[in-house]
Amino acid sequence: MTLLPAGKASIVTSNFRIDRKELHAWRKEILRAERRIRPYVRETPVDLSRSLGGPSGARLYLKLEHLQHTGSFKLRGAVNKMLSLSKRERARGVVAASSGNHGIAVCHAAAQLGVRATICMPRGAAGVKVRLIRSLGGHIVFHGHNTLDAERKARELAAEDGLAIVPPYNDSAVIAGQGTIGIELARQIRPLDAVFVAVGGGGLIGGIAAYLKSVSPRTTIVGCWPRNSRVLYESIRAGRILEYPEQPTISDGTAGGIEPGSITFPLTRALIDRHVLVWEREIWHAMRLLLEEERWLVEGAAGVALAAFLRERPAYARKNVAVLLCGRNISPEKAAKIWKMGS
Repeated sequence: MTLLPAGKASIVTSNFRIDRKELHAWRKEILRAERRIRPYVRETPVDLSRSLGGPSGARLYLKLEHLQHTGSFKLRGAVNKMLSLSKRERARGVVAASSGNHGIAVCHAAAQLGVRATICMPRGAAGVKVRLIRSLGGHIVFHGHNTLDAERKARELAAEDGLAIVPPYNDSAVIAGQGTIGIELARQIRPLDAVFVAVGGGGLIGGIAAYLKSVSPRTTIVGCWPRNSRVLYESIRAGRILEYPEQPTISDGTAGGIEPGSITFPLTRALIDRHVLVWEREIWHAMRLLLEEERWLVEGAAGVALAAFLRERPAYARKNVAVLLCGRNISPEKAAKIWKMGS
């Protein structure tokens, strides 16, 4: 990574450029989102993990976003998007596509704001997340076999019924909402040398990176992918959004393709400094370690971020590092498997 001196026109990361004015605009939008969503979301704590920091002496801080009201970071973007709609738009109802956590967040926000919510989900979505959405009053439409198929169905329903779409990642208000995690990290950990974030569509890491690079440009942004589901990673490598084959992964929250023309693509291509791929066995191991060492039961996407850190740990000796535990909505079957791993 190369950083230009102060006063130059742009910051250079990962061999791509982002204009300082654009970065400043993102910072303003994220700060605006912070003020807007604060009554509806929890500022999640960070917890220093001495055991997981390991012998390298890395100071590892776990960002406990799995303690968010809905069990994942998705609430931030969903609330910000829905509060940005007009009263008339909210009165007509909203539609969203989700493999689970985004749908849960949209339904939670809808219940708080008195809005009707329809959630399009791929067939085979995790049963625990389906049940949570229904318990929050959401109407579910199953369509296709991945989140990209569900997104297409959501657009169809929006056009047919005049519903406002609450996208899972490809929306500036959603990205800004997720970016409020960056505000908290910058306040909670000083200095913040690196942050590890699991990547799906790119809205979470894009928002966090946009804020952190504007206030702490030397913070290393580490994107973390399961090898079995790495569409955005391969798209960044290719310089264009691809359709890339996927295999099953415990990290169902990051699975799925990237919407053509997604605004997260140029943002993540410019702002992610390091890219780490992890095997499924590494994800399971990381989830087990969190349960054993910290007594936190998390879902696969959170395990991806920790697995990536564990692989890279020697490079962060005596550094302040944050690993984002992005969600806890794991099925009982997967939770039981994690528990049995140590027995």
